[in-house]
Amino acid sequence: MGVADGIEARSYRRGFMLTGFAICLLATTLTACSGEPRADAKAPAQPEAVPVAVGAVIVKAVPVQLSANGNVQPFASVTVKSQVDGQVAHLHFTEGQEVKQGDLLFTLDQAPFEATLRQAEATLARDAAQLQQAEAALGQSQAAADQADATLARDEAQLENANAQARRYKSLIDEGAVSNEQYDQIRTAAVAAEATIRADQAAINSSRAAIQAAQATVENVRAVMEADRAVVANARIQLGYTEIRAPMDGRTGNLLVHVGSAVKARDDSSQLVVINQTRPIYVSFALPEQALPDIRKYQSAGSLAVEAILPGQDQARIRGVLSFMNNTVDPATGTIQLKATFSNEDNRLWPGQFLNVALTLTTDPNALVVPSQAIQTGQQGAYVFVVKADRTVESRAVTPGRTLESETVVEKGLAPGEQVVLQGQLRLVPGTRVSVRSATPAASAEKAG
Repeated sequence: MGVADGIEARSYRRGFMLTGFAICLLATTLTACSGEPRADAKAPAQPEAVPVAVGAVIVKAVPVQLSANGNVQPFASVTVKSQVDGQVAHLHFTEGQEVKQGDLLFTLDQAPFEATLRQAEATLARDAAQLQQAEAALGQSQAAADQADATLARDEAQLENANAQARRYKSLIDEGAVSNEQYDQIRTAAVAAEATIRADQAAINSSRAAIQAAQATVENVRAVMEADRAVVANARIQLGYTEIRAPMDGRTGNLLVHVGSAVKARDDSSQLVVINQTRPIYVSFALPEQALPDIRKYQSAGSLAVEAILPGQDQARIRGVLSFMNNTVDPATGTIQLKATFSNEDNRLWPGQFLNVALTLTTDPNALVVPSQAIQTGQQGAYVFVVKADRTVESRAVTPGRTLESETVVEKGLAPGEQVVLQGQLRLVPGTRVSVRSATPAASAEKAG
């Protein structure tokens, strides 16, 4: 075979292959246009179900509460000051220590006060000796007066006897029974007795004057002694003030003086330490005046519970009771000031802390509740995804109410027992099929709380 025959044979085979390919392509096109399914064609795949975590709509008792921001305040606060001028000699506590009423805190230098007390006591002892002397002189004057009274009584009896004799001798001399000399003797004795009576009366007057003088001396010395006793008592009190004690139970703050510091009595610049009473303790908060009628209404039925919530500790609420409501509304803010009292036995509340406060007015026994994470916010307001019986979801508008911890009360839009989506909402649209799975540990813990 020649070269020409070879080239012709290859051209023939190439033309035969192209013709076959064209026939196959035409057959495929005619089959597609006829609409008849190919034997190897597959049905379209269904979309996969979106995994979600769900929770139930439940009915439970929920407290009706008013929330506010609060500030912890000490139940009482005392600034300790000295009641006498002096110098700090000893400290008997450390900063931040809890103290009891009557505990010794400071001792001032006692030497000057002890010297003053000793001097006052010596003056009192001296005046006591003077009082003894004055009382002895008064006793002597009273004895002299008693003796003068006795002498006067005796001399008055003698005078009476002398006068009787003088009258008898007068009648006898008229009868000539006695001589004039005898009568004169008797008369002279009567006159002498009268003079003695006058002397006795003078002695009595002198004794009475002496008694009055002695009594005046005694009373004067007694008055001086009363003043001395007052001086001694004051000196003892001043000495007692050198021991400065805690006026109440509480916790001490920063030390404002040290050993050697000079302090002045009741001087604002001489503050020693501040003691705050923290058991019990106050939490102060304010609520809008619109809440005042409800507060008064429910408070008239009994004490109202108050919960203090520390930042980051929503699950560990501290319970107290409402104990004070101010007698006026603040016109600048339109709020009413309130205080709650907490026992604070564990010292979790500290003066100056800021926290959240929940005042419980009453309890709603049949509230519809869902986990707060189920509620979403859209352009039309709040909504939730409800899981239907066919495992598809629908978007349903709801009216949320108050929130308590991790749950929210739903006032409208849901029924008890319905299932709502808690996790996976971002992948959902109405009609999406879902598969229910457990919530993540964090969500489960939140729900359990």
